[in-house]
Amino acid sequence: QVQLVESGGGLVQAGGSLRLSCTASGRTSSTYAMGWFRQAAGKEREFVASITWRTTSSGYADSVKGRFTISRDNAKTTVYLQMNSLKPEDTAVYYCALQGLLDTGFRFWGQGTQVTVSS
Repeated sequence: QVQLVESGGGLVQAGGSLRLSCTASGRTSSTYAMGWFRQAAGKEREFVASITWRTTSSGYADSVKGRFTISRDNAKTTVYLQMNSLKPEDTAVYYCALQGLLDTGFRFWGQGTQVTVSS
């Protein structure tokens, strides 16, 4: 099993920045990728960004390209999401997720951290 713990959420004004962190523990040796998703009130969960663990290939949703950066620290089994130029529409609960080598998608999920951007 894998456990994911997010941190770094909070309240920020539009145009500001936040950095989210997610640390994985447990059976993480077969990690293929980690990613961030978000869910705004009344909306479905959506993909934000992901990064593969061995090649550091990353991908982003169009809505965050150029503003958000995903990175990882293998030694700490931690993934980060640097969020700059935040907009009120970025307000959501942000979830960390992990995909194992044998998984077809993101299988393990954190409990989420709230990000609120005020206008």
